Amino acid sequence: MRARLAEASPALRFVLIVGAMSFFADLTYEGARSIIGQYFAALGAGALAIATITGLGEALGYVIRLPSGRQADRTGRHWPIAIGGYILQMAVVPLLAVAGSWQVAAVLVILERVGKAIRNPPRDAMLSHAAKEMGYGWGFGVHEALDQFGALCGPLIVALILALSRHDYQLAFAALAVPTVIMWSLLGLARRLYPRPRDLEPGVTDVPGGRFPRIFWLYVLAAALVAAGFADFPLMAYRFTQTGTVSGTFTAVTYAMAMAVSGAGSLLFGRIFDRVGIRVLVPLTVVTALYAPLVFLGGLWSAVAGVCLWGLGMGVHESIMPAAVAPMVPASRRASAYGTFTAAYGLSWFAGSVVIGALFDVSMGVVVLFTLVAQLVALPLIVAVARARAGGAASA
Repeated sequence: MRARLAEASPALRFVLIVGAMSFFADLTYEGARSIIGQYFAALGAGALAIATITGLGEALGYVIRLPSGRQADRTGRHWPIAIGGYILQMAVVPLLAVAGSWQVAAVLVILERVGKAIRNPPRDAMLSHAAKEMGYGWGFGVHEALDQFGALCGPLIVALILALSRHDYQLAFAALAVPTVIMWSLLGLARRLYPRPRDLEPGVTDVPGGRFPRIFWLYVLAAALVAAGFADFPLMAYRFTQTGTVSGTFTAVTYAMAMAVSGAGSLLFGRIFDRVGIRVLVPLTVVTALYAPLVFLGGLWSAVAGVCLWGLGMGVHESIMPAAVAPMVPASRRASAYGTFTAAYGLSWFAGSVVIGALFDVSMGVVVLFTLVAQLVALPLIVAVARARAGGAASA
């Protein structure tokens, strides 16, 4: 294994190191997020406080990506900005063990989202330089697969710790210091081995790029529409609780299944993206949109199938969609592009989830209709982007 890694290209090694970083990062913070609701309740927080804290954290976590990406492009200091974000994000998770009150825990949870927002745009820009050689879809797909594997392992490890310790939340959070230290070690290794990831992409210069092309904004709009129709998993879990379709224990299992499908899908369709281009998003968007009627209107096995389609959509959204951004914009503005793209995507997802939640009191049929329309309306825009890319309009 070590020999094979040594024989791999520098670009692939960089993708694997960053992927390993993401594995331990996701193991840490997704492990914590899997029990944060219960922890807040144990500290005395009410439903309104929990919803406000998590909602504010998510909103800030997307808005801050805009200035983070622009600052990285303006200064060229991608590594320092990414490292600062990683340190902030990872440091606060084990500190939840000594929060003492839900107010202090709330600050830590919000800071975790802020740290992630700071590090993501420069990290994705650096990753794109390595992915150019191996194929954007494959590069981002490999990274996402490792990322999602961490998201799968984290909650399972935390659940095991809680089971063995009789629900000692402090111990569970404290144990997450171990993957935190491992992640920081990998971060230092990546910085030392690849001080200038842009060198992994031949022909990249430091000359500032111009405005984003029209095709990029069309793509941002399409992604935002798709995101608006993509419900948060807690809403689906809430529906399962309402109907008794899926038990509480099996709901956690279905989430793990979704993460597994997400990782596998990012690898498979990342390869396909490199061969056929962005038009692969058209059938994938149609197929993954079917998660809604299966989850919200069906029985047990329909719900399981729907959650798996939801997981497939997650893999597509986290790998192929960002992979498609890189060739649309000047290399010197990729961090800004990723900041803009992910901010629009995340805020639209947040807004769409609020609408879906409000429509729960109307009818499930209306919920499903909203999710389908929001995603399917994006199809003509994706087709337009694919045609423009095929015609060479991306450089216009």
